[in-house]
Amino acid sequence: MNVIDKINKEQCTHTHPEFNVGDTLKVYVRIVESGNERVQAFTGICIARDGGSIQESFTLRRVQSGEGVERVFPINSPRLAKIEVMRRGEVRRAKLYYLRDKIGKAAKIKDKKD
Repeated sequence: MNVIDKINKEQCTHTHPEFNVGDTLKVYVRIVESGNERVQAFTGICIARDGGSIQESFTLRRVQSGEGVERVFPINSPRLAKIEVMRRGEVRRAKLYYLRDKIGKAAKIKDKKD
């Protein structure tokens, strides 16, 4: 193992649950406003995971007031308080960018049967 891999392994200390693309997640984010810190929840479908080890990030998408909202979260960010997996989705693709064009029932993902 080279030096960079060792450093990445030491810095990568997240304890978030395992999740995949297609899962519905609730991410609790720490927000700092004028010195006060609060926790805000963002719920959406994971449409992409990028990177690896310490640089890994994931993209959540939700529709709010008829507008699509996407947000990218680094997995190892200290701003992430907690990640909850609400539903497991069954998908056959690594990136679900096609959901951007779908609305209503067409954008629904089947639940995974365990």
